[in-house]
Amino acid sequence: MTTTVILLRGVMPSGRNKISMPRLRDVLGSAGFSNTRTYIQSGNVLVDSHLPPAEIEKTVHDLIRDHLGADLTAIARTGEELRAILDGNPFTAGYDRSRVFFIVFARPPQKERMEELLSRDYSPEHLVFGDQAAYLYIPGPYGKGTLSAGFLEKGLGVMATMRNFNTITRLVAMSRE
Repeated sequence: MTTTVILLRGVMPSGRNKISMPRLRDVLGSAGFSNTRTYIQSGNVLVDSHLPPAEIEKTVHDLIRDHLGADLTAIARTGEELRAILDGNPFTAGYDRSRVFFIVFARPPQKERMEELLSRDYSPEHLVFGDQAAYLYIPGPYGKGTLSAGFLEKGLGVMATMRNFNTITRLVAMSRE
Protein backbone atom coordinates (compact mmCIF):
# COMPACT_ATOMS: atom_id res chain seq x y z
CA MET A 1 0.00 0.00 0.00
CA THR A 2 1.03 3.55 -0.71
CA THR A 3 0.26 6.59 1.41
CA THR A 4 -1.49 9.19 -0.69
CA VAL A 5 -2.17 12.78 0.29
CA ILE A 6 -5.46 14.16 -0.99
CA LEU A 7 -5.77 17.92 -1.24
CA LEU A 8 -9.38 19.03 -1.51
CA ARG A 9 -9.95 22.30 -3.35
CA GLY A 10 -12.23 24.82 -1.73
CA VAL A 11 -12.85 23.27 1.69
CA MET A 12 -13.42 26.01 4.24
CA PRO A 13 -13.76 25.85 8.03
CA SER A 14 -17.27 27.30 7.66
CA GLY A 15 -19.76 28.10 4.91
CA ARG A 16 -20.95 26.19 1.87
CA ASN A 17 -17.86 23.99 1.45
CA LYS A 18 -17.58 23.01 5.09
CA ILE A 19 -16.85 19.30 5.36
CA SER A 20 -16.76 17.45 8.66
CA MET A 21 -13.35 15.82 8.81
CA PRO A 22 -14.52 13.00 11.15
CA ARG A 23 -17.42 12.27 8.77
CA LEU A 24 -15.05 12.37 5.77
CA ARG A 25 -12.73 9.87 7.49
CA ASP A 26 -15.72 7.58 8.13
CA VAL A 27 -16.91 7.79 4.50
CA LEU A 28 -13.44 7.07 3.11
CA GLY A 29 -12.80 4.27 5.60
CA SER A 30 -16.13 2.65 4.76
CA ALA A 31 -15.19 2.79 1.06
CA GLY A 32 -12.07 0.70 1.68
CA PHE A 33 -9.32 3.25 2.25
CA SER A 34 -7.15 2.36 5.22
CA ASN A 35 -5.29 4.45 7.78
CA THR A 36 -7.46 7.43 6.84
CA ARG A 37 -6.47 10.61 8.65
CA THR A 38 -6.96 14.33 8.18
CA TYR A 39 -4.97 17.43 9.00
CA ILE A 40 -6.76 20.63 10.01
CA GLN A 41 -10.20 21.59 8.72
CA SER A 42 -9.14 22.79 5.25
CA GLY A 43 -9.33 19.55 3.27
CA ASN A 44 -6.11 17.62 3.79
CA VAL A 45 -6.57 13.85 3.86
CA LEU A 46 -4.11 10.98 3.92
CA VAL A 47 -5.06 7.43 3.03
CA ASP A 48 -3.29 4.17 2.39
CA SER A 49 -4.41 2.47 -0.80
CA HIS A 50 -3.36 0.24 -3.68
CA LEU A 51 -5.21 2.53 -6.13
CA PRO A 52 -3.27 4.91 -8.40
CA PRO A 53 -3.65 8.64 -7.58
CA ALA A 54 -5.95 9.36 -10.55
CA GLU A 55 -8.39 6.68 -9.41
CA ILE A 56 -8.21 7.95 -5.82
CA GLU A 57 -9.07 11.46 -7.05
CA LYS A 58 -12.19 10.26 -8.87
CA THR A 59 -13.28 7.94 -6.06
CA VAL A 60 -12.84 10.58 -3.35
CA HIS A 61 -14.61 13.22 -5.45
CA ASP A 62 -17.57 10.89 -6.01
CA LEU A 63 -17.73 9.80 -2.36
CA ILE A 64 -17.75 13.40 -1.14
CA ARG A 65 -20.42 14.37 -3.66
CA ASP A 66 -22.62 11.35 -2.89
CA HIS A 67 -22.23 11.23 0.90
CA LEU A 68 -21.36 14.78 1.97
CA GLY A 69 -23.10 16.84 -0.69
CA ALA A 70 -20.13 18.88 -1.93
CA ASP A 71 -18.67 18.92 -5.44
CA LEU A 72 -14.97 19.37 -4.68
CA THR A 73 -11.90 18.78 -6.81
CA ALA A 74 -9.66 16.17 -5.18
CA ILE A 75 -5.95 16.28 -6.04
CA ALA A 76 -3.99 13.20 -4.96
CA ARG A 77 -0.23 12.96 -4.65
CA THR A 78 1.90 10.28 -3.07
CA GLY A 79 3.92 11.26 -0.04
CA GLU A 80 7.04 11.10 -2.22
CA GLU A 81 5.51 13.42 -4.82
CA LEU A 82 4.54 15.90 -2.12
CA ARG A 83 8.08 15.70 -0.73
CA ALA A 84 9.45 16.51 -4.20
CA ILE A 85 7.15 19.54 -4.34
CA LEU A 86 8.46 20.69 -0.95
CA ASP A 87 12.06 20.08 -2.01
CA GLY A 88 11.49 22.10 -5.20
CA ASN A 89 10.61 25.23 -3.23
CA PRO A 90 12.79 28.03 -4.66
CA PHE A 91 11.98 30.41 -1.80
CA THR A 92 14.36 29.26 0.94
CA ALA A 93 17.28 31.35 2.23
CA GLY A 94 16.27 34.93 2.88
CA TYR A 95 12.53 34.34 2.46
CA ASP A 96 9.91 34.35 5.19
CA ARG A 97 8.50 30.78 5.16
CA SER A 98 5.14 32.03 6.39
CA ARG A 99 4.75 33.91 3.08
CA VAL A 100 5.55 30.90 0.82
CA PHE A 101 2.62 29.15 -0.86
CA PHE A 102 2.40 26.01 -2.97
CA ILE A 103 -0.12 25.61 -5.80
CA VAL A 104 -0.82 22.01 -6.80
CA PHE A 105 -2.65 21.47 -10.10
CA ALA A 106 -5.28 18.87 -10.96
CA ARG A 107 -3.47 18.36 -14.28
CA PRO A 108 -0.33 19.88 -15.79
CA PRO A 109 -0.84 23.37 -17.21
CA GLN A 110 0.05 24.18 -20.82
CA LYS A 111 3.59 25.48 -21.19
CA GLU A 112 2.50 28.45 -23.32
CA ARG A 113 0.08 29.63 -20.63
CA MET A 114 2.75 29.30 -17.93
CA GLU A 115 5.21 31.31 -20.04
CA GLU A 116 2.63 34.04 -20.57
CA LEU A 117 2.07 34.37 -16.82
CA LEU A 118 5.81 34.34 -16.16
CA SER A 119 6.32 37.22 -18.60
CA ARG A 120 4.49 39.60 -16.22
CA ASP A 121 5.89 41.54 -13.28
CA TYR A 122 4.12 40.82 -10.00
CA SER A 123 6.55 42.70 -7.74
CA PRO A 124 6.87 42.46 -4.81
CA GLU A 125 5.25 39.04 -5.24
CA HIS A 126 7.05 36.21 -7.02
CA LEU A 127 5.85 33.27 -9.13
CA VAL A 128 7.92 30.22 -10.07
CA PHE A 129 6.72 27.07 -11.81
CA GLY A 130 8.30 23.77 -10.85
CA ASP A 131 7.85 20.30 -12.30
CA GLN A 132 4.84 19.47 -10.13
CA ALA A 133 3.64 22.75 -8.65
CA ALA A 134 3.76 26.52 -8.73
CA TYR A 135 5.42 28.43 -5.93
CA LEU A 136 4.29 31.83 -4.74
CA TYR A 137 6.08 34.24 -2.50
CA ILE A 138 3.63 36.85 -1.23
CA PRO A 139 5.36 39.20 1.23
CA GLY A 140 2.22 41.22 1.99
CA PRO A 141 -1.23 40.15 3.13
CA TYR A 142 -2.63 37.34 1.00
CA GLY A 143 -5.39 38.60 -1.27
CA LYS A 144 -4.14 42.19 -1.38
CA GLY A 145 -1.82 41.58 -4.35
CA THR A 146 -2.22 39.82 -7.68
CA LEU A 147 -1.07 36.24 -7.14
CA SER A 148 -3.47 33.64 -5.80
CA ALA A 149 -4.70 30.14 -6.57
CA GLY A 150 -7.75 31.62 -8.32
CA PHE A 151 -5.57 33.91 -10.44
CA LEU A 152 -3.47 30.94 -11.58
CA GLU A 153 -6.54 28.77 -12.23
CA LYS A 154 -8.00 31.45 -14.46
CA GLY A 155 -4.74 32.19 -16.26
CA LEU A 156 -3.85 28.53 -16.79
CA GLY A 157 -7.30 27.03 -17.27
CA VAL A 158 -6.53 24.30 -14.72
CA MET A 159 -8.11 23.53 -11.34
CA ALA A 160 -5.66 23.98 -8.48
CA THR A 161 -5.43 24.16 -4.72
CA MET A 162 -3.07 26.09 -2.52
CA ARG A 163 -1.32 25.21 0.74
CA ASN A 164 1.19 27.13 2.83
CA PHE A 165 4.69 26.00 3.74
CA ASN A 166 3.74 24.69 7.19
CA THR A 167 0.83 22.62 5.86
CA ILE A 168 2.91 21.00 3.08
CA THR A 169 5.70 20.28 5.57
CA ARG A 170 3.27 18.66 8.02
CA LEU A 171 1.58 16.58 5.30
CA VAL A 172 4.96 15.27 4.16
CA ALA A 173 5.80 14.30 7.75
CA MET A 174 2.40 12.62 8.22
CA SER A 175 2.88 10.63 5.00
CA ARG A 176 5.94 9.03 6.59
CA GLU A 177 4.24 8.12 9.87
